[in-house]
Amino acid sequence: MDGRSGQPEAAAGQPLDRRAELSEFLRSRRARLKPEDVGLPDFGRHRRVPGLRREELAQLAGVSVAYYTRLEQGNGRNVSAEVLDSIARALRLTDAEHAHLTHLAKPKSHKKKPTARQQQVRSSLRQLLDTMDGVPAYVVGRRSEILAWNRMAAAVFGDWADLAPGERNWARMVFLRPEYRDLFIDWEQKAIDIVCALRMDAGRHPDDPRLSALVGELSVKSDEFRRLWATHDVKEKSHGIKRLHHPLVGDLSLNFESFRLPDGTDQSLVTYHPEPGSPSAESLRLLASWGADAGRPVPSA
Repeated sequence: MDGRSGQPEAAAGQPLDRRAELSEFLRSRRARLKPEDVGLPDFGRHRRVPGLRREELAQLAGVSVAYYTRLEQGNGRNVSAEVLDSIARALRLTDAEHAHLTHLAKPKSHKKKPTARQQQVRSSLRQLLDTMDGVPAYVVGRRSEILAWNRMAAAVFGDWADLAPGERNWARMVFLRPEYRDLFIDWEQKAIDIVCALRMDAGRHPDDPRLSALVGELSVKSDEFRRLWATHDVKEKSHGIKRLHHPLVGDLSLNFESFRLPDGTDQSLVTYHPEPGSPSAESLRLLASWGADAGRPVPSA
């Protein structure tokens, strides 16, 4: 979508404000910690804001209050990796959160607007998808865009070929299309996972106009997205169990694995498989026998 289709102001191609992202991320991580969580005494004094004070965090990280304050105000210029490591330890950041902080504070230089280009999937990878008979699999890229998929993925998640290319996007589908609320039994967790992944993308590519347009669109159209985006949570989920309620075969419990491709494209191969001999395995075989007809629950846009 673009400005001609009624997109909100963020769709004008304005990049996300990296300094604001850095500031809000640090504030949100500091707010979730209490003095007792990090071994500091709590004397019961009234706290105007939740969580640790700036001076307490600076003490834990071994930096001056003025230095940390500048960083939390979004000024990450000239900050060292060692200082970021100390702050990450003090805030008890996960590996994904630590990486996100580093991306926000010390962004890598990019060529002018490389993120605006269309994402491409290697032909050999498309061939691999086609050979994975009986295994739902797809390639997802930056901004949660679904770039390629096989026949079984269409049977399980709906035939994405029926959607316009701009709508083949997990964030748009989960937050804006009602049928996906019915498909994912734990819809809230799926929504959280998507927003966390988009936050990671925002840290890596704050100058991506398509990402800022997507965030702007969803913030206007979805209260749930706006609520989750405001948490500033980030994580990378590489495996787990996804429970679905398929309109044709009922409940499915599928193990998923996400493999990030090592070629710097920000693409991942995602596969799903049931436990051998389980009811879900039999349901998947049934979907495979129906072929393309099983992928029709998702209506065209």
